[in-house]
Amino acid sequence: VGLLLALAAPFLGARFGFPDAGNNIEETSTRQAYDMITEGFGAGANGPLVLAADLSGSDDPSVVEQVAAGVAQDPGVAAVLPPVSSPDGTAALITVIPVTGPQHADTEDLVHKLRDEVLPAVTAGTGADVHVGGVVAIGIDSNSNTVERLPFLIGGVVALSMLLLLLSFRSIAIPVTAAVMNLLSVAAAYGVIALVLEGGWLGQLIGIDTATPMPAFIPVLVFAVLFGLSMDYEVFLISRMRESWVRTGDNSRAIVDGLAGTGRVITAAAAIMIVVFAAFIPSDEVFLK
Repeated sequence: VGLLLALAAPFLGARFGFPDAGNNIEETSTRQAYDMITEGFGAGANGPLVLAADLSGSDDPSVVEQVAAGVAQDPGVAAVLPPVSSPDGTAALITVIPVTGPQHADTEDLVHKLRDEVLPAVTAGTGADVHVGGVVAIGIDSNSNTVERLPFLIGGVVALSMLLLLLSFRSIAIPVTAAVMNLLSVAAAYGVIALVLEGGWLGQLIGIDTATPMPAFIPVLVFAVLFGLSMDYEVFLISRMRESWVRTGDNSRAIVDGLAGTGRVITAAAAIMIVVFAAFIPSDEVFLK
């Protein structure tokens, strides 16, 4: 338990986000292009924000310039490109270049600040309605929504699993023990992933040499796969114990028979899955790693 908790600890500092070309290996063309853009125009040029303005409720044709000027004053904004209006003048597009890169925490703060403070202030009384979009904003929203729902997914699956184990084995200790140990195992897996994504010596062993955010869908997939596999092994093991106990009525013998009859099979099955998952590690794609 102590070892599992130690392995899980790095997950407490995990930062969620989508890796981009800046996290690719240095030999790839996409990484080299990313670094050239960063060097020449700043990190934010790799992930501009797109402001979509609805001007149908405004009678002032200069409101778009006012919005662009107001956004440009924010210290987190490096540049604002000239607005582009639609042919009928009811919509406009404003491209904003942040100071920081697409996966930087300050960029996420900028998106929230624009939505909650800057844009409401510069559009007050103008009749214009401006929304922050673009690939970077979509990624931020997607990660946020997934992270908020992750506890409900884990809680629901664990509760249902405990209920099924309770009905199957007529025991309270078995489902509680199974849930706690499986949650610890999954948490340890999360921690190892977070540690690798820090880009230190462990990450460099598998080709991750920069601090990389964790996509929020990764914990979802990891939990679904690992919890399903480990709970399957749990049921397999306890079923053999119960069968022996029904035959003999001897609790100690049932435990020994169950372990002896399933230990090698479960270990072999787990080893197979380790090999299967390890086969993805050499991939150049961070998501697969």
